[in-house]
Amino acid sequence: MAKGFSVRSQPGFVFIALLCFFLLYLPIATLVFYAFNAGVSVAVWEGFSLRWFQSAMHNTQVQEATLRSVFIAVTSAFLSTIAATMAALATTRTANYPGLTFKYAFINQPLMVPEIVTAVALLIVFSRIKIWTGYSGIGYLLAAHTAFCIPFAYLPIRARLENMDLTLERAAADLYATPWNAFKRVTLPLMWPGIIAGFMLAFVTSLDDVVITEFVKSGGQETLPTYMLGQLRRVVTPEINAISTVFLAISILFVTIFFFLNRKKV
Repeated sequence: MAKGFSVRSQPGFVFIALLCFFLLYLPIATLVFYAFNAGVSVAVWEGFSLRWFQSAMHNTQVQEATLRSVFIAVTSAFLSTIAATMAALATTRTANYPGLTFKYAFINQPLMVPEIVTAVALLIVFSRIKIWTGYSGIGYLLAAHTAFCIPFAYLPIRARLENMDLTLERAAADLYATPWNAFKRVTLPLMWPGIIAGFMLAFVTSLDDVVITEFVKSGGQETLPTYMLGQLRRVVTPEINAISTVFLAISILFVTIFFFLNRKKV
């Protein structure tokens, strides 16, 4: 019997794959390496030290930007996860009808639109609102982050619902459970891994956003990514490497948890 086509069996596949991974992760590894540099250079190794992690930890600007970033990320991830959960339920726990595919595409459209386009659009809209209301607080950042995080939270929650066995939900209905009780006692507990995964994905996406935040924020609303961008425009020290290394560690942690949550079968 003839074997099916497999790209892994093609000549040079392993070499090309390893080369791609090497070129992708070499800059990241270099950044992490120089985060532990004892000197002030990001290109000349002068010995091992944790001085730049300590410097970042005691930097009041970094502390303020970090607290603001975490607050925005947690709040927007929470709100977007709620919206994504309702959207996922509405698009999966229903019979197929004309327009359902369009709604699915509409919810995920922000993933396809270039981020700079979204940022410019939000800048125009929010600038008019600021003029009309006189309000220039952090609410605009929360609204913007919540909006573009919804698709990231929606995808794992929808995937969880689509892979769930409906037997328990049907059994609850057969036992005269109301739709709310069936949801609360059966559907929601089974959805939790998808909801947690969606929240974490939205949190990481909000935490490291630069483009939209840079366009939407007002004066004195620096987040950690925009602070780092501003520092790179002035002077580059291993302190930026240290902050980036912490960001990388957080991202790896969340992606790992996300992976294991989505491996669990219903």
